[in-house]
Amino acid sequence: MSVKVLVVDDEDDVRRLIQIKLKKAGFEVVTAADGEEGVALARSEQPDVVIIDWMMPKLDGPTATGVIKAECNPAPIVLMLTAKGAQEDMINGLMGGADDYIVKPFAPRELIARVNVALVKAGKQPLIGE
Repeated sequence: MSVKVLVVDDEDDVRRLIQIKLKKAGFEVVTAADGEEGVALARSEQPDVVIIDWMMPKLDGPTATGVIKAECNPAPIVLMLTAKGAQEDMINGLMGGADDYIVKPFAPRELIARVNVALVKAGKQPLIGE
């Protein structure tokens, strides 16, 4: 079973790093550089998991998460990956629809572990990789 992950982040280096690490772990990966593109790809690609930044041009992460959760059926697992590390931001991200919240800088192995844990919680088969 292939697990598709959509990575939405306006920072090219971060997006590429996540893409490389997820592919190495066995995931299928699509990427978007802003929230609008992320919503469009979530609709068309129907990913199992979305990893999304908070602060992006065109459409921010929390707004994009709300649209994705409301319009995609089945709704994907959403992991908010952001530099916004204040407790209030974390609470707002989780209450806004994110299934998990990870603060940058992050360890790629931890990100993959969190994706796998979220897949297990959702009743899906995890991919055990690096």
